Amino acid sequence: MTVLAGWENFYVIVGSSAGALIGLQFVVMALIAGLPRGPGVAQAGAAFATPTVVHFGAVLLLSAAMCAPWHAVTSPAAIWGLFGLLGVAYALLVVRRLRVQSIYRPELEDWLFYALLPLAAYVMLAVCACAARARTHEALFGVGAAALLLLIIGIHNAWDSVTYHVYVTRREPQESERRG
Repeated sequence: MTVLAGWENFYVIVGSSAGALIGLQFVVMALIAGLPRGPGVAQAGAAFATPTVVHFGAVLLLSAAMCAPWHAVTSPAAIWGLFGLLGVAYALLVVRRLRVQSIYRPELEDWLFYALLPLAAYVMLAVCACAARARTHEALFGVGAAALLLLIIGIHNAWDSVTYHVYVTRREPQESERRG
């Protein structure tokens, strides 16, 4: 029995949740595809919609890697370290996209959930990878916390996007129609 054996149920639950939420994101995107489009919508999608799917995908891949039958923590630590480094680079790209897009001015909550918390989760993965050999027990809890944080971020961001489209973009054409 390896040190990872006790984590199988956790990652099955977290990974299957991430997979289901990815599918739900596709359904939502299909449903809102008919909404009116204006200039900058593609930039806003890259800043707000794509990161949500990326975070869910990261949780799904991390969960799959953690459920594999490893004999030691070294190999999965290398994988989650790579996810962490790639995630840090991606989080910095999202910050750039948030600043460049012009359709919506991000508020504090947006910066927190689209930039700072994802960056913290990915940094946590990278740090846990470095600490895995010396502090395996703590590193595994850190990886679990990072996976849950990314899942919660994705849930928040998906809800935030849907409510924005329901309460803002669907309302705008109706108001302009009344004026015209």
